[in-house]
Amino acid sequence: MTPPAFTQTKKNTAKFLSAEWRYLAMLNYEIDPACLLSYVPPGTELDAWNGKTFVSVVGFMFLNTRVLGWAIPFHVNFEEVNLRFYVRRLGPEGWRRGVVFIKEIVPKPAIATVARTVYNENYVALPMRHEVSSSFSPPSLIVEYGWRFKNEWNHLRVNTTGSLQPITPGAEEEFITEHYWGYAAQKDGGCVEYQVEHPPWRVWQVSDSVLECNVADLYGDEFVDSLQAPPSSAFLAEGSAVVVRRGVRL
Repeated sequence: MTPPAFTQTKKNTAKFLSAEWRYLAMLNYEIDPACLLSYVPPGTELDAWNGKTFVSVVGFMFLNTRVLGWAIPFHVNFEEVNLRFYVRRLGPEGWRRGVVFIKEIVPKPAIATVARTVYNENYVALPMRHEVSSSFSPPSLIVEYGWRFKNEWNHLRVNTTGSLQPITPGAEEEFITEHYWGYAAQKDGGCVEYQVEHPPWRVWQVSDSVLECNVADLYGDEFVDSLQAPPSSAFLAEGSAVVVRRGVRL
């Protein structure tokens, strides 16, 4: 399945970044929409699934990364952990479903600087680590991402159960994963829109998930109640090759 807007927009902007996103551990939390209103970029509105508004903490691997076609030494493979929520904007082809990032953590200061400069995304550079391990009886994966903040290690971890499966149409996993646009509010009050291209992902279900994080200091007091509650869902997406297009000013 191809994202609905893909064929109509893919030639409008040049490729900015290409990479593989792998082992996407996604912990999804229901939140009061009022907590997000100040973060909604101009020209977009909050997107909901079955009347529920979500934020997600997502940890994953960036692999084989190229910016403007160039592989930058020591910046090709690295972790990222982000806190994001979901919006939509009406385009000429219909609704464009997108993601807004509250904060994105990477281990490389140069990556954070480029993202802040090009898209005004709220990137920060912190020491990071990850671990992927497997068990064969029963078959499962344990995937963990860690980041050091205020001299303490924070982490998220998922333990999968069952086999890798396509996402069920209409499921919460489909809503979380199939947002093919990014939106970033700008310092002057405007907004930048950029397209993200990837095929639909397969997922592992999760039997156990953990988020240990200094939520108040890292993200803000408005996220404490949601992120300290059990997640509405948690799963591990296989990932794929991705392309991020240059941003367009709205």
